[in-house]
Amino acid sequence: MATRTASLDRTKMSRGPVFGLPLLQFIWSTEITQIAVAVGISAVAGFVLSKGMPRGPANSVQTLILMAVCLAVGLVAGTALPSRWVILLAPLAHAAAYELGRISAVGPTVDFPNLDTSYGVLAFALGRGFHAIVGLLPLAYGASLGVRVGRHFLSVQELGSRPVGGWVFTVVVGVALLGLAVMIALPAKTPPILDPDGRPLPGSVAELTMVPLGGHNQAIMIRGHSVDNPVLLYLSGGPGQTDLPYTRALLQDMEKDFTIVGWDQRGTGKSYAAFEPVSTMTLDQAISDTIELADYLRARFDEEKVYLLGESWGSTLGVLAIQRQPDRFYAFIGSGQMVSQRETDRLLYRDVLDLAARTGDKALAQKMLAYGEPPYTDSLASAFVMGQYDKLYKPHTPPQAYIERGTAADLGPWGVKGSEYNLVEKVNVLRAGLDMFSVMYPQLQELDFRRDVPSLAVPVYIMDGAAELTSRRSLALEWYGQLDAPIKRIYTFENSAHTTAYEQFEAFHKIMKETVLPETYPANG
Repeated sequence: MATRTASLDRTKMSRGPVFGLPLLQFIWSTEITQIAVAVGISAVAGFVLSKGMPRGPANSVQTLILMAVCLAVGLVAGTALPSRWVILLAPLAHAAAYELGRISAVGPTVDFPNLDTSYGVLAFALGRGFHAIVGLLPLAYGASLGVRVGRHFLSVQELGSRPVGGWVFTVVVGVALLGLAVMIALPAKTPPILDPDGRPLPGSVAELTMVPLGGHNQAIMIRGHSVDNPVLLYLSGGPGQTDLPYTRALLQDMEKDFTIVGWDQRGTGKSYAAFEPVSTMTLDQAISDTIELADYLRARFDEEKVYLLGESWGSTLGVLAIQRQPDRFYAFIGSGQMVSQRETDRLLYRDVLDLAARTGDKALAQKMLAYGEPPYTDSLASAFVMGQYDKLYKPHTPPQAYIERGTAADLGPWGVKGSEYNLVEKVNVLRAGLDMFSVMYPQLQELDFRRDVPSLAVPVYIMDGAAELTSRRSLALEWYGQLDAPIKRIYTFENSAHTTAYEQFEAFHKIMKETVLPETYPANG
């Protein structure tokens, strides 16, 4: 009886028996039961959600579902344990179970946190911070509401307990979460192509759509003044980079002569949900997706073939797609041409060590020596080296038109301010760059076009930046020199580095219109 009395002294029955059963009310009112139910339901929800969303929510629908489920779970947990402690215990249990459930997931945003570099901090913020905002915060808020419900309706109230925030605080947080949900639900869009009077141009196309490729929906952007123009498919760099707003802003003049298609590849940007299962993230699958997309575009626009423009990693993917299936493509255009990832990284490694020696930067030298010579086992090592690129480029001044158009577009870092991304996709732009690179980078180590691609069966045009990193440009020039192709031309620009097609968009448009089309497009033959 002493045990029972002590237990009852900790609680106060204010509204009579729960469900009319005094014994059940007593059992429910014991702290161990309340804690077990609150922690248990939070943990189970976290574990189950981790199986469906191992990287957290990857699109707006998943995010809204996560917010609703966590709010409901928090409400139940708070009702079961009407104590302020549940606002802390429920999210902790949920987060722990979520991490346990996705322990097999790979990539910087889900790996054990590494906060030694800015990229490691970014990976932590994207992988855990975003989930905390859209998952743990609604759960904690739901728990606070549940505490109120539990104290009012279930007749179990701690003696001397203080209120769980005032009603003003509750309303403010609720409105903030509702506002967040509305922002998440807002769709992305690409601006229409306008005529001189500011009205949508008749016959033009400007759309974002999803296309099934290799069994997964992937996002593409299609823009052009006329659907009767030849199709130019642009392959972004990375792996993991998305360039939709840059393509729209910088290649808009070319929309007069081409139907330009930007593509968020599997696991990238708007297609981040296709990252899982990771087993599909292979080089072979990326090549197959490219060819399948080319076939989709050929059928949709009634074109015999399409043009393929590859930037950086996209130039690797483009060459391999054309090598496998040349009959789908009129020509290949390379910008920031890659040839051998391993050899480029080895040269870069030495260049960064030389930079450290020239500048007396001992910390930089120590970090590079700690990483060791490529290929890197730590994907964040590559990200760190990328941070040194600006110090390694040859001095150059990009064209004023490029600077002005980029400034006017105001796309922000990595293009996250572009209207082509909704709120969740803006997060995906960043986390896909980290996760995709970590999975695809090891698969590129054995590639060397100097050995593996001695010829291509389509015309080849290379946009060459004289200020490009020597580690990349020297290999590209060597490969181009030995390449056998029906037509091959190289255009060198002194004031360009890696993204030559973008930086020299005016000259690039002229080359495509006055040289590439006349030489390769049947309608001009």
